[in-house]
Amino acid sequence: MYTILLYYKYVHIADPKALMLAQKVLCEKFGLKGRIIVAEEGINGTVEGLTENAETYVTAMKQDPRFADIHWKRSAGTPDGTAFPRLSVKVRKEIVSAHLDDLDPQTGDVNPTELTATHLKPETLREWFEQGKQFSIVDMRNNYEHSVGHFKGAHIPKMSNFRDLPKVAEEIADLKDKPVLTVCTGGVRCEKASGYLLKKGFKDVYQLDGGIVTYMEKYPGKDFEGSLYVFDGRVVMNFDDPKTHKVVGRCGRCAAPSERYVNCKNLACHDHLIVCEGCSEADGAAFCLACAKTAVV
Repeated sequence: MYTILLYYKYVHIADPKALMLAQKVLCEKFGLKGRIIVAEEGINGTVEGLTENAETYVTAMKQDPRFADIHWKRSAGTPDGTAFPRLSVKVRKEIVSAHLDDLDPQTGDVNPTELTATHLKPETLREWFEQGKQFSIVDMRNNYEHSVGHFKGAHIPKMSNFRDLPKVAEEIADLKDKPVLTVCTGGVRCEKASGYLLKKGFKDVYQLDGGIVTYMEKYPGKDFEGSLYVFDGRVVMNFDDPKTHKVVGRCGRCAAPSERYVNCKNLACHDHLIVCEGCSEADGAAFCLACAKTAVV
């Protein structure tokens, strides 16, 4: 059996290149494939390997004091271990690209080790739902992610990528004095997003501890509708009963229920979107709606 590990940690890395090289050696030793980003601000990774090898990797990582308290998210891998085509370990400026220094120089970047919102446990969030507490969930994921699944009643801003964070803050400015819960897949984006909202004057900010994937695992079929978009060969995942699973994704061509993702056939566009099998067969592959109108099939 194969296991997929999802993890991150904001912590100062004095020599990102050295850690990158060490991670390559470690992952190759245990036969893990996936993507790992290393930066001075921390590490962000998702890898797949045989379950025993994945757990050995976790054990090895815990020996490093910098990573001893990482919140590891585990999920079932693909049957043949092909969630990722290869291993990629890279050094970047940020473990999730926000570019806040450039996009909002007045506010500047956020160091989550110094400023981030209160972590809200999934159990507490479930209590909030049951008690009817008044709060706003703000989905900090990209448009194509939340189109296949999201929390009921969540505020879903138009977000092409995480660099749109300053625009999102402006869009939800009316929530500055109200309880706000930021959510994303595994938590890494919300660590920075919630801190940014605090810097922008939001008073009562929380982030979902462990991300959406942790909540879905603890409370399958509760409060979160549809499936969770993931950045690997599985594309989407969910934990609820297949017999009662609700498909909220809609084909970008005909609006039929679907969870089938493709990239627009027009390479100049290459938009990532949901397109049902029927529409894909109709034009020989899959164009987005805009490109389909001008495509010569």
